[in-house]
Amino acid sequence: MPTDRDLILQTRRGDADSRAAFGELVTRYQTSVFNVCYRILHERGEAEDLAQETFIRAYDRIHTFDIEREFGPWIRRVAANLCLNAIEASKDTAELDDERDADSAQLPEAVYEVHERSETIRSALASLPAHYRVVVELRHFQELSYEEIAAELKIPLSDVKSHLFRARKILAEKLHASH
Repeated sequence: MPTDRDLILQTRRGDADSRAAFGELVTRYQTSVFNVCYRILHERGEAEDLAQETFIRAYDRIHTFDIEREFGPWIRRVAANLCLNAIEASKDTAELDDERDADSAQLPEAVYEVHERSETIRSALASLPAHYRVVVELRHFQELSYEEIAAELKIPLSDVKSHLFRARKILAEKLHASH
């Protein structure tokens, strides 16, 4: 099985196999890219559109990608930045689609509790201002360091720390109030 690096180099060649190589990268990362978009945007259709846009941008810029870096974190950061730009452009926070989060083998009461808890957390995350939501996404779901977040979002490290602090405080208050 070819590595991501092999697929990127093959894509860069621009030969007949380059589209197939990039298609394999899309297959490998489409779920994680969609998940980033969905957790930031909380709207399935828009998340799908921006996930697709992420791969279009990545393909257009594959020649500028630093081959020494990991492709997965890079493509997910591209997705997060596109989502942040979309939020800033629209200044709109979308409602969440209803999803099932529970194992169907669980008792109905347990299924309900899991669903309610997940919905409460999603709702609390969705209510955060966009700049807090993106920092939470990059830190807790993409597991970037504070320094990587600052570099990716082009904001000072102190802003990353304060955004995370405030976001966590808001989330704690919302989650505590819901109990």
